[in-house]
Amino acid sequence: MAALAGLAPAKVNLFLHVGPVDVDGYHPLASLVAFADIGDRITVAPSDRLSLVVEGPFADGLEGLGDNLILRALRALGDAAGIGEPPLAVTLDKRLPIAAGLGGGSSDAGTALKLARDVLDFGFDDDSLAAVAARIGADGPMCLHARTAWAEGRGEKLTFEPRLPPLPALLINPGIASPTGEVYRAYDTGPPAAADRPLPPTTWNVVAVLEWLARQRNDLQPSAAGRAPAIAGVIAAVAALPDARLVRMSGSGSTVFALFETPADAVSAGRRLSENHPDWWIMPTNLG
Repeated sequence: MAALAGLAPAKVNLFLHVGPVDVDGYHPLASLVAFADIGDRITVAPSDRLSLVVEGPFADGLEGLGDNLILRALRALGDAAGIGEPPLAVTLDKRLPIAAGLGGGSSDAGTALKLARDVLDFGFDDDSLAAVAARIGADGPMCLHARTAWAEGRGEKLTFEPRLPPLPALLINPGIASPTGEVYRAYDTGPPAAADRPLPPTTWNVVAVLEWLARQRNDLQPSAAGRAPAIAGVIAAVAALPDARLVRMSGSGSTVFALFETPADAVSAGRRLSENHPDWWIMPTNLG
């Protein structure tokens, strides 16, 4: 079969409620997760052995490819299929910032799994692939499905949510990393919040969803902004945009997202922000 390519979309936590660490060292959470129409690009082709090449604007930030999530996921797929390492040549066009709260590594792995299944003509459905993706982390199944979902537990308990309308958005990253482990350790030094799942909005139009989201929170945002003041600077700058209806950090950072009522508002705000901050990564998108 010829090579196949696909998008590994950015993941955004529209809200993230985090509970105190449990006896196993994990934090329970509740989140509504949506996926963007931008992301990394993955190409998978038949080969005589498993290999990975990384290119693109953020390629230099990935070191030590031997433990890359794509390779780990494909080795797990080979084990599940009983063939060992699958003979595939993978190219990752890394377009998303790294350690940015966008689920890039897990999304890359999920897309690579689906492409590998099709290239090798494996008879795995998406649920079977999700079980493989779970072996690389709690975000694995949600990023493999890449569908709007409520996530609970450690992120592995998913309830798909088809009612979310497309949300016009900007994704903004100041060019710094926000390592998840460090942010959680900072979070653990403060008063704990709760992994509460709120009741859904009564109406699922854009305005009602924006108003509902504004009542939610990202419990990791104060910790991430406290250890990386640049995140707080992004939040302040984006909140000053006249048409931004909601500004919040995604995941453990460092990417901030802003939501708007129309795509034109998002594009216009992105242009204005880029003029004032040409060194930031700023991308208009639609979520959901």
